[in-house]
Amino acid sequence: MAKPRLEKLTLDKDLDKLSLAEEASHHVMRKLSAPGLALLFLMLSMGFAAYYFTGAAGTTVVVTAAAVAAYMAMNIGANDVTNNVGAAVGAKAMTMATALGIAAVFEIAGALIAGRKVTLTIEAGIVDGAQLVSADALVWVMMAALLSSAIWINIATYSRAPVSTTHSIIGGIIGAGLAAAGLGSVKWWALAGITASWTVSPLLGGAIAALFLAFLKEFVIYRGDKIAAARRWMPVVLGVTAGSFTAYVAVFGLVHLALISLTTGLLIGVVAGIGCYVLCKPWIHRQSEGLDNRNQSLRKLFRLPLIFSAALLSFAHGANDVSNAIGPLSAIVSAVDGVISTAQSEAPFWVLLIGALGISMGLLLYGPLLIRVVGEEITRLNPMRAFCVALATAVTVLLASAVGLPISSTHTAVGAVFGVGFFREWYTRHSVRRREYVRHKTGHIDFMEKAEANFAEVRRRRLVRRSHFLTIVAAWVITLPASALLSAFVYLILASLFL
Repeated sequence: MAKPRLEKLTLDKDLDKLSLAEEASHHVMRKLSAPGLALLFLMLSMGFAAYYFTGAAGTTVVVTAAAVAAYMAMNIGANDVTNNVGAAVGAKAMTMATALGIAAVFEIAGALIAGRKVTLTIEAGIVDGAQLVSADALVWVMMAALLSSAIWINIATYSRAPVSTTHSIIGGIIGAGLAAAGLGSVKWWALAGITASWTVSPLLGGAIAALFLAFLKEFVIYRGDKIAAARRWMPVVLGVTAGSFTAYVAVFGLVHLALISLTTGLLIGVVAGIGCYVLCKPWIHRQSEGLDNRNQSLRKLFRLPLIFSAALLSFAHGANDVSNAIGPLSAIVSAVDGVISTAQSEAPFWVLLIGALGISMGLLLYGPLLIRVVGEEITRLNPMRAFCVALATAVTVLLASAVGLPISSTHTAVGAVFGVGFFREWYTRHSVRRREYVRHKTGHIDFMEKAEANFAEVRRRRLVRRSHFLTIVAAWVITLPASALLSAFVYLILASLFL
C-alpha cells in the first residue's frame, strides 16, 4: 500500500498564481499602452508649440491649444481611418497592420504636401473675426470649437459611429461664434457653399463608385475570358489613376514649392500615366499566368490596385481633413499675435506637422475599432468593389481639396459604399449582359429572376443593409447641431474664466 504524501505542493501553486498575475498585468498594460502613447504625443505637441512659437506673450495659450489640436487630430485619425482602408480590410485584400501602416504614411504626406488650402477655409472662412469684440475672443471661439469637437468625435468613435469630423469642427466653430457675437459673426454665404458640398459629395462618391463598378462588370467580370479582359483593362485603369494623381499633386500639392501651370501639370500626369501603364502591364500578365477563368482569380489580381487606391485615399484624406484639427490652431496662433486670420493667411509648418502626426497616431492606436463598420457591415465587399469605393472617394475628396472645400470624407466614403451596394442591386435585376452571361454558363434563366416575383424574397436578397444606412445618416444629422451646442456651452465657460 502506497504511503500518502504529506508535503504541500505550495511552490507549484505559487508559481501558477505568479504566472496568472503576470498574464493579468500584461493584459492591463496592453490596454494602457494606447492612452500612454497618446499622452506622450500630447506632451510632444506641447513641446513643439513651446519651441516654435515666437510670440513673447500668450505662449501658455498656444501650448494648450496645441495639445487640444493634437487630441482632435488623434480623434480624427481614429474615426476617419475607416474611410481610407475600411473597404480594403473588408475585402480582405490586406491585413489590419498593413492597412494602418499605409494609411499612416500617406496621411502625413497628404497633410504636409496639400493640406494648406482647406486649412485656410476652416481658419478664416466660417467665422468673421472682425465681428468679434477682440482677437482674444477669437482665441476662445477656436479653443471651444476644438475641444467640443474632439470630445464629440471621441464619444462617437467608442460608440462605433463613423461620424463626420468636418461636420463636428464646423458645427463647433459656428456654435462658439454664435455664442460670442451672434448671427453676424458667421459667414453664412460661405457656409452655404460648404454645406451644399456635403450634400453633393456622398452622391458624387456613390455615382463615381457605381460607374467604376459598371465599367468593371461590363468589360472584365462578365466576359467570356475574364483573365484576358483584366490583362487588357487593368493597366489602363491604373495608368489613368496614377496620371491623374500625379497631375493633381503637381498643380495643387506643390504650390508652395513651385508654381506649375495646369497645362504643364497635365503633361506631367500623362507621362506618369504612360509610365505606370508600361510598368503594370507585364506585372499583371505575370500575376495572371495560370489563373482559372473565374471571379476568384480576379480578386487576386485586384489586391495591388486596391492597396494603391487605399494609399491614394489616405493622401486625399490627409490633404482635406487635417484642416479640422489645425485650422483652429492656426487661427489661435495668429490671434495671440494680435492678427485676425484672412484669406491670405498661412498655417505654420509646425502646426501642419502636429495635425499630420496626430491623425496618424490616432489611426494607429484606435483606428481598428471602426474599420469593420464601413468595411464589412454595410454591404459585402470584394477587392473589385472595394477598389471602386476607394478610388471614387479619393477622386471626390481630391477635387474638393483642390478648390479648398472642407467636405466630409466620411460622407463620401460611406456614400461610395452605398453606391456600390445599390448599383449591385440594380445591376443584378436589370443587366442584359449579366443575364446572358448567366444563361450561357448555367443553361437556364438566372435564379434571381424567379425570386423577384416574391416581394419578401426581394427584400431578403437586398445587398445593402438599410439599418446601417439609417444609423449612419442619423449620426450625420445630429453631429453638427450637437457640436454647435456643446461648443457654445464650452465657449461661455471659457469666456467667463478668461475674458
